[in-house]
Amino acid sequence: MVQLGLLITNSHRLLSVAAILDVFESVNHFLEKQNEPKFYHISLLTQDEKPDAYYGKYTLQPLQSAGNFDLILIPAFGAGDLAASVSGNKMFIPWLWEQHKNGAEIASFCTGAFLLAAAGLLNGREATTHIDSAQALASNFPDVILKSNAVVTEDKGIFTSGGATSSFHLMLYLIQRHCGKELTLKTAKMFAIDMDREQQTYFGTFAPSQNHGDGLVNMAQQKIEKEYQEGSTIETLIQDIPASRRNVVRRFKQAIGVTPIEYLQRTRIEAAKKMLAQTDQSVLEVMLNSGYNDLKSFRQLFKKSTGVTPKEYRDKFNITRLESAGRLERRAAML
Repeated sequence: MVQLGLLITNSHRLLSVAAILDVFESVNHFLEKQNEPKFYHISLLTQDEKPDAYYGKYTLQPLQSAGNFDLILIPAFGAGDLAASVSGNKMFIPWLWEQHKNGAEIASFCTGAFLLAAAGLLNGREATTHIDSAQALASNFPDVILKSNAVVTEDKGIFTSGGATSSFHLMLYLIQRHCGKELTLKTAKMFAIDMDREQQTYFGTFAPSQNHGDGLVNMAQQKIEKEYQEGSTIETLIQDIPASRRNVVRRFKQAIGVTPIEYLQRTRIEAAKKMLAQTDQSVLEVMLNSGYNDLKSFRQLFKKSTGVTPKEYRDKFNITRLESAGRLERRAAML
């Protein structure tokens, strides 16, 4: 039996914990129905020395009295300040080190990777997190080998997943390692999980900080965001900024985490994504309205940024088409 410890961290995302419990309890239930013993013994762990509460049907167990575990799971943090979330869970860090030293595998889900990174357990290891938090992970923990597009990573007994539903892919990955493919497929079918997702790039949103305190960089950001459709080069866009190009690039990278050229490209691609999802403009019209003038180049840049072609992105996310498909499905179900 695998001793599974689930951390009930401060500021954890309720949905993340609920999903983890539901999936691993379901695996145990499948086995019980087959008159086989449960595979996972699940314990919920807290930093509190004397917890006086239950979490659902589970009694919260303090770290101080917890034994050794085979597998430790770190749920996602809720929306908010990730630095504060990590700081509020620092008591877990030495315990995680001790457990890993004793042979435990450790898996984080979504932004739970920030706690692993703060512990130093991701140094020199490949890792992923929610696509929109990847830049923050890279900036704060430069020793992590970030694979921001990855859905799941595994590196020497440490596992991470991308955001939201990517967590299910990590759970299935762990279940297959422990229980085999048949039980994994049964679990995937029960939760309607599409098992062939290979990347999470197209779920990302470019939402750069505007509150970094550098007025010159704010000026450059506003210039790019106002004039990106004109097809101008970055040199043209920042020529009126009262600083040398070298100084602008240096301060821009320091404040935002990307260069002005990358910022312009990502602003244009984000605009193209919005048009593909919300309008019926042709791909050619979207290209022109997002500041590009070469269709082949636009398609290449779009796929490099999102992992899919403009047409594939539209098929996945266009609101009108999705609503139309939903109406057709409901109509067919009524026949």
